[in-house]
Amino acid sequence: MTAETEGRVYHVGGQDWDEVVAAADEAGDRPGEERLVVNMGPQHPSTHGVLRLILTLDGETVTELRPVIGYLHTGIEKNMEFRTWTQGVTFCTRMDYLSPIFNETAYCLATERLLGIEGRIPQRASVLRVLMMELNRISSHMMAVGTFGMELGATTVFLYGLREREKVLDLFELISGLRMNHAYIRPGGVSQDLPPGALERIREFLGVMPAQMSELRRLLDANPVYIARTKNVAFLDLAGCMALGVTGPMLRGSGLPWDLRKSQPYCGYETYEFSVPTRDTCDAYGRYLVRMDEIDESLKIIEQCVDRLAAKRPPHDPVMIDDPKIGWPAQLAVGADGLGNSPAHIAKIMGQSMEALIHHFKLVTEGFRVPAGQAYACVESPRGELGCHAVSDGGTHPHRVHFRDPSFTNLQAVSAMTEGGMIADVIAAVASIDPVMGGVDR
Repeated sequence: MTAETEGRVYHVGGQDWDEVVAAADEAGDRPGEERLVVNMGPQHPSTHGVLRLILTLDGETVTELRPVIGYLHTGIEKNMEFRTWTQGVTFCTRMDYLSPIFNETAYCLATERLLGIEGRIPQRASVLRVLMMELNRISSHMMAVGTFGMELGATTVFLYGLREREKVLDLFELISGLRMNHAYIRPGGVSQDLPPGALERIREFLGVMPAQMSELRRLLDANPVYIARTKNVAFLDLAGCMALGVTGPMLRGSGLPWDLRKSQPYCGYETYEFSVPTRDTCDAYGRYLVRMDEIDESLKIIEQCVDRLAAKRPPHDPVMIDDPKIGWPAQLAVGADGLGNSPAHIAKIMGQSMEALIHHFKLVTEGFRVPAGQAYACVESPRGELGCHAVSDGGTHPHRVHFRDPSFTNLQAVSAMTEGGMIADVIAAVASIDPVMGGVDR
């Protein structure tokens, strides 16, 4: 604790409880006033991961809240400096583990901007990226709404949310082979095309989801208990959002229709028809409504993606850039034993010239070189603006990669949303932010 010209500054970390309490005592109480300092987290089921909150209470009222982060630090950004540009995808996909596809896309868009190949990405690859991102948006919002309901006592909502999320994860497993941490988006395109039967499975998904979403909304939209716990709770208006850099459903819940898919389109989003849902309530209930409305819009986008992917394909319609110096092989196929590449894929590689085989080996082991420079690319993730700032020194590894994760930025608002309110409303406030601590700490 140090005295500064702008006020008192607190430093809190692990094993510091005596220092925290002493600092609160030193701040001084009014005669007869009792101050209670409560430690919430980092191991707490309602903090969406390992988030620590230092609460100072006056009875049931929160007079001060200080968030503490860093308990989930993984060193992902630093580790990416020691891997090739393509291998970096397998690291960044693990940051915000509820929206891995968005992490991969932001990183690959920044890499492609450095390579100068933004205009050469195959059309089919861009459609597949949009398809996967919108599926991921639905699965992320399902987890957000489901856990929100559970934290306020509605266990059925949690079960329904996870049930619908499982449908999306099944599609992810069918398309990419994994339910999360996919490494599906690669610099230059995607790792592989849709497998047989995928479009039919997605159409089945589109057929059942609208009714399931209506059922979920009937549980919450007019629920008097849910409304009492969320309406006029965790208030943050547009001015507060702008001052703190808040984006995503929190910003749109304050009335501003700011969505990067519309304002700064990428991956061809300008060619899709969809709306940007907003609410002007500036509270937790409005943020919930925005997320549910966004699921409806994502279903519309997915349907358009399916129509484009099902259209008659030209003879040569790749999903990876047609540049052997950049594009990894995108015709990956698993062998009959389910453990390795198929014999046909191996024969395709081995059946070419010795020079081609050597180049393939060097591309996989050493990676491609990226011209020196720096680039920033951003996407609209389920939580807001997710940006990637990539710096290259001309080598096969990134010199520096830094992500602007929306959970990190949005979490700044938790004090403004809770101080002066009830301690019970802290749970609703954190849930309405929907932070993912893997993206906060990285």
